[in-house]
Amino acid sequence: MERLDKPLGHGAARGRGALDNAVGRFEPYTRVRVDDGWGGEEAAPLLRTQVAEQRPRSAITRNASPDLSFDRSVNPYRGCEHGCVYCFARPGHAWLGLSPGLDFETRLVARPGIAEVLERDLRRRAYRPATLAIGTYTDPYQPVEASHGLMREVLEVLRRFRHPVGIVTKGSLIERDIDILAEMAAEGLCAVGVSVTTLYRDVARKMEPRVPTPARRLQVIERLARAGVPVRTCASPLVPGLTDHELEAILEAGAGAGAVAAAMIPLRLPQEVAGLFADWVAEAFPDRAGKVMRRVRDLHGGQDYDPEFGRRMSGQGTWAALYQARFQTACARLGLSREMPALRSDLFAVPLDTPEQPSLF
Repeated sequence: MERLDKPLGHGAARGRGALDNAVGRFEPYTRVRVDDGWGGEEAAPLLRTQVAEQRPRSAITRNASPDLSFDRSVNPYRGCEHGCVYCFARPGHAWLGLSPGLDFETRLVARPGIAEVLERDLRRRAYRPATLAIGTYTDPYQPVEASHGLMREVLEVLRRFRHPVGIVTKGSLIERDIDILAEMAAEGLCAVGVSVTTLYRDVARKMEPRVPTPARRLQVIERLARAGVPVRTCASPLVPGLTDHELEAILEAGAGAGAVAAAMIPLRLPQEVAGLFADWVAEAFPDRAGKVMRRVRDLHGGQDYDPEFGRRMSGQGTWAALYQARFQTACARLGLSREMPALRSDLFAVPLDTPEQPSLF
């Protein structure tokens, strides 16, 4: 008898990041595969993306984390087709009764109507504006956005209310919305972070199978910057023993494309992500898997992950200090700020009209 949730092997789930579909931490049973004696193995089927829809009751998610620079966010989608094996958002799928593994990248939830709910929330008399973060959980410009268009609807609401927004993405589909982003940026209402985790196409394809290539992401930075949108290069996550040697090169490439700021967060592996990542790196990079996982544990006090505020986003110890020193030195040399320009909240105004009832004045 063998585990059903054991690693399937590299390429078993073609075009996907995780190697298995291990059950979530809230499930009472672990499934097993039993040899029926017939022998042989069927080829793994091509996993196609399924998208369910959920009408949201609220649009804005609040947080009080001292590690984050924002206290509110909007998530048009749950799950992410980009399939980044290291994604810290994967454990959230367990709350849906789904696997943080392959389910996370193949069984998505779109939230149609989220723009209308957001507008209702912004019209509340008690609402006080502050930068709204999008893309800090799952990517709003993942491939499914091309057919659903939820992110553009959200941006149209924010533009009408002149509400500040900070976006993080790996997706080139953001270029579709440059018209809105440029208009908002001209008023100090918008900034974008573009995640560039490696400059090596082959590494990116294994680690982030459905994300645009590194060169394409640098082109996104260039096009946003040319349109007047402040852009930050996010060298996150920095993977110890795999991509950490690229830190300076990534920041230099981002600065050359027009980024004005930079960010760096070492790899963090909460909950089920630790096992998924360890299985993946052993399969994808067997020659360095041991080194990668040892250095991950060095960063997190001997554990795969340390969830404590103040340490979870930066790590601890010698390697964490070295990464920070290299990051600060590179930013100073390249003229990159470590903070994005402050966005304006004072322009926020509730429109007199609604989409259903335009103003007569």
